[in-house]
Amino acid sequence: MAPIPKRGTVAVTGAAGFLGGWVVRGLLDKGYRVRACVRNAEDLTRTGFLQAMPGFASGRLTLHSADLDQGGAFDEIFKGCHGVTHISHVTNYDDAAYVSRVCDHIIASVNGSGSVSRVVVTSSIAAIISEADIQEVARRPVFYEDRYPDEMSPKRTPERGQGYSIGKLIAERTFAEAAQLSGAWDAITCCPGDNVGPIQSAHQKDMGPWQHLIELMLKGELVQTGAYRPWMTVDVRDDAEAHIRLLESASVANGQRYIAWSTDARNVEDICADIDRLLPELRHDTPAVTDPFPDRIKAREAELRAIWAGADLRNDRIRAVTGMSFRPLDQSIRDCVEALLSVAKVEVKRRAP
Repeated sequence: MAPIPKRGTVAVTGAAGFLGGWVVRGLLDKGYRVRACVRNAEDLTRTGFLQAMPGFASGRLTLHSADLDQGGAFDEIFKGCHGVTHISHVTNYDDAAYVSRVCDHIIASVNGSGSVSRVVVTSSIAAIISEADIQEVARRPVFYEDRYPDEMSPKRTPERGQGYSIGKLIAERTFAEAAQLSGAWDAITCCPGDNVGPIQSAHQKDMGPWQHLIELMLKGELVQTGAYRPWMTVDVRDDAEAHIRLLESASVANGQRYIAWSTDARNVEDICADIDRLLPELRHDTPAVTDPFPDRIKAREAELRAIWAGADLRNDRIRAVTGMSFRPLDQSIRDCVEALLSVAKVEVKRRAP
């Protein structure tokens, strides 16, 4: 299918979220008309920042209440749209039937729109690298779009923490198959890394693990990342730009997936230390790391860190089809911290003068 027309109309699900809010802002900055889909458009604690955008005052941005769990909720919203960025999360990734049902709701509204030519579906690097057996990372250390987790592993179950990865792959495949069957639109998948960067609304400090973890660091709490995995990051603004450029690109095709990350990887304790390095004026009292894992995991720390250190992160494809470049992680950390302070009024645990 064709890319969406310049200054066309785009619907954004999950528009009040960390990533969704930046997609809305980026689309408006490029001249698009935006239909921002949220659970409750009247909840100003979550939508006030959207209403403060200049496009809302002019009518180029409109807000729409829509519940993913309700079939038909997007029917009227999608009519007349040229593109959809489907960013919103479902409430339970561990229920595969429920994940499929929500996908079907969105797909039915796209099919009924008579106008949508492209859907960008937000997946995750969890759909690329989340392994039930960490040794699979050692065996296949190149992290790029053709890599999938070992789906034949008997340990790959929701009970073992694999529900999110499973659910994201269900969504990827369901949308691609529906688009092929329709022949009227295409589905492109974006697989973001760990989103870091500035929030736009106070509620967003809790809407994603990474900015919330930085909030905890500022307050004096530093928790080790599961399996000692380093953060594999993308600035949330670059992630939003990737979604928009995939809507616009004439070089993508239905069913293709693209990783959005900078290829920067950094251990959580180093992220925390970076706050003082980047913003010494804060006098941040850098906490010691807390390792909550059982002894059998702690005993493997050196082994696990070595496996992750051997990972080879790639973003060749998204740069080729979009011409993107990615911000350095230092900038993302700095801007995240300053937004947490100024927007969410997070209190910093400081060293004595």
